[in-house]
Amino acid sequence: MYSVFLTFLTNNIKTFLIGITALLVSLNAVAELGEPEKDELKFGFIKLTDMAPIAIAYENGYFEDEGLYVTIEAQANWKVLLDGVIDGGLDGAHMLAGQPLAATIGYGTKAHIVTPFSMDLNGNGITVSNEIWEQMKKNIPVENGKPVHPIKADYLKPVVDDLADQGKPFKMGMVFPVSTHNYELRYWLAAGGIHPGYYAPHKGDTAGTIDAQALLSVTPPPQMPATLEAGTIHGYCVGEPWNQQAVFKDIGVPVITDYEIWKNNPEKVFGMTKEFTEKYPNTTARVVKALIRAAKWLDENDNANRPAAVKILSQSNYVGADYDVIANSMTGTFEYEKGDKRSVPDFNVFFRYNATYPYYSDAIWYLTQMRRWGQISEPKSDEWFKKIAADVYKPEIYEIAAKELIAEGLISADEFPDFATESGFKPEQTEFIDGISYDGSKPNEYLEKFSIGLKQDVL
Repeated sequence: MYSVFLTFLTNNIKTFLIGITALLVSLNAVAELGEPEKDELKFGFIKLTDMAPIAIAYENGYFEDEGLYVTIEAQANWKVLLDGVIDGGLDGAHMLAGQPLAATIGYGTKAHIVTPFSMDLNGNGITVSNEIWEQMKKNIPVENGKPVHPIKADYLKPVVDDLADQGKPFKMGMVFPVSTHNYELRYWLAAGGIHPGYYAPHKGDTAGTIDAQALLSVTPPPQMPATLEAGTIHGYCVGEPWNQQAVFKDIGVPVITDYEIWKNNPEKVFGMTKEFTEKYPNTTARVVKALIRAAKWLDENDNANRPAAVKILSQSNYVGADYDVIANSMTGTFEYEKGDKRSVPDFNVFFRYNATYPYYSDAIWYLTQMRRWGQISEPKSDEWFKKIAADVYKPEIYEIAAKELIAEGLISADEFPDFATESGFKPEQTEFIDGISYDGSKPNEYLEKFSIGLKQDVL
């Protein structure tokens, strides 16, 4: 009897100790991230639906869960936003993916900006005026009474050529010289044989119109529809809700989404100065934790939370567009020509497909486009591309935040990349509108594949 009691006691003590050890390990994992060094923060954004992770992290209390007291403020344009982060008026911001890269290499304002968090995939579209659309439609195949998608720039080229014969320039708007929109618009045009022009900063030429058959200029996103309606431009590339706004106002037709140009392309990032992330490492990791949680909330249960998100984004302090305009794309559909609404469930992706992870290969793609169009004046080695990517994209910070969320039981490990084996480079990507594949580990080989664009030459 006594021996049975000892066996029972021994087994239960072992179980108790195992439980205590597991608890201590878990607590230790969480405790590795200290308290925030700075808890009062101000973040900037532009009025676009892809700022959603910031709004949701605020509205759902995820920032407060991390001991952070955040103020969120809309900015007039991308330059004002970037300057705010550089001068410390903003602690971080919703940024164009090209902004931290361009600033770090000194294209435009020189400053070392980094990103520990990628905000989304997809989310942009290209819209043309009703007049241009009517001319394009004649060239587009039709099936069941509707245009066959994706609509390539091949169908636009005769329209551009006709304008050129009349001595008239073809003009399009994009939101910033180092924006995703600029590169996606250029990619689409060039894939259809329309030259979007080169930059030559070493000669003081930053207009990007050398040899151009389409003249691209900067217009802030919320002003795109009005600029199109005024006839100043023939079309534009922008994020939502400003393509759908053209449909609602009956002033233009979105012809293609960036999902159709490059499936699951990286879009915005969250940018901070390198100095901030080094001075306030706990604060930085906690910001990333809150943003990851917000991104997951936006995508979970097959986008079930999107209507609630749209209601938040429609507030004037966020995007400020009508609920129906924002919902047209955020809830898994996209309307092209008025009445032609199609299912595009991945038009906005915030978490699935590892959307939040800052991949080096994403950074390198943007750098290749800067080189392709002359913003980077001279050829660079593959090693240079990889070094700049590592200087700007910070998966090591992301990993700290993700592991904390795993330890806290808020997100499971299988919803993140395998950090033990992750290289930061996606497998070769093949789903581009021109059929050209992209391997981020071979940037110069990639540049050689294009018929339009700089390679080893200097303008």
